[in-house]
Amino acid sequence: MRFSLSCSAGVLAATLLSACGSLQSSDNFLGFITPYRVEVVQGNVLTKEQVALVKPGQTRAQVRDVLGSPLLTDTFHADRWDYVFTIRRQGAEAQQRKVLVLFEGDKLKSISAQDLPSERDFVASIDTAKTRGKVPPLVLTPDEIKALPVPPKPEAAASAPEAPQRSYPPLEPRS
Repeated sequence: MRFSLSCSAGVLAATLLSACGSLQSSDNFLGFITPYRVEVVQGNVLTKEQVALVKPGQTRAQVRDVLGSPLLTDTFHADRWDYVFTIRRQGAEAQQRKVLVLFEGDKLKSISAQDLPSERDFVASIDTAKTRGKVPPLVLTPDEIKALPVPPKPEAAASAPEAPQRSYPPLEPRS
């Protein structure tokens, strides 16, 4: 009896643990439970606007100021910096971008970047928030400004009564 109970518990535990492995390949479990997936962001987000600021002839420090530190630098290829960016987010398509920066000595020789988005496009591509209804305008029209109530004018402040003078005992005894 004791053996069959512990054996049954072991089989049940093994079944439940094997179900965890199948969660990696499916988007939901039992049709309604969706497991949490960790958002993975690695590297530097580089946009068209940032890369446009980098020009041949700039120093390594100037390039680092604009683009940030490279994700990959190689001891054997000291004149090459690789910027790699990857992101995986629930509800958004996975993205990967690569930018190659080549130097000649301390000066930028060339930069190779393909299919970089603008900042707006990048934000739109990772935005998973669903808009709910109409977005309210942030600026009042001239008619709405005229319809606002006029704030009351502050009355001339009468001289406020002075607070009573207080005397406190000295902190240290007089010598």
